[in-house]
Amino acid sequence: MFGVWIIFSGIFEPLLLWLGAVSCLVVTLLSHKLIFPRPRWAYIRYALRFLVYIPWLIWQVVLANCHLLKLVFHPRMMELIDPHIVTFQTPLRQDLSLVALANSITLTPGTITISADPQGRFEVHAIDRKTGEGLPGEMGAKLERVFEDQTA
Repeated sequence: MFGVWIIFSGIFEPLLLWLGAVSCLVVTLLSHKLIFPRPRWAYIRYALRFLVYIPWLIWQVVLANCHLLKLVFHPRMMELIDPHIVTFQTPLRQDLSLVALANSITLTPGTITISADPQGRFEVHAIDRKTGEGLPGEMGAKLERVFEDQTA
């Protein structure tokens, strides 16, 4: 939070840096139970596992961009684009894991998460059949491993 404050303020005077650090510390102390209800060590473990997931997600975004580029510039584009809603169930149940899956799906070009409920039911808009076939697929499995002790 302090790093973001420094980047957005652009001010590097010692007094303001000190006041910014104190402000960030106070906000963190007052709101950490709202944001992180579990023990701190659990989130550290999730963060470390998630760091392994991020390069894979970036690669999936690159692949989806290539697929979408091919789809858009194909001479039969209007025949290939087949927007539809995909509904699936995932074993993930906790808010953090559901949000991670919903955001990962939405970050991947060609798909948008429409809804995700606490029971793990997702509705996703996919631009074509190929894009929708892989849901939740490997992405869901990887996030199950990241948040393995959070699943139902």
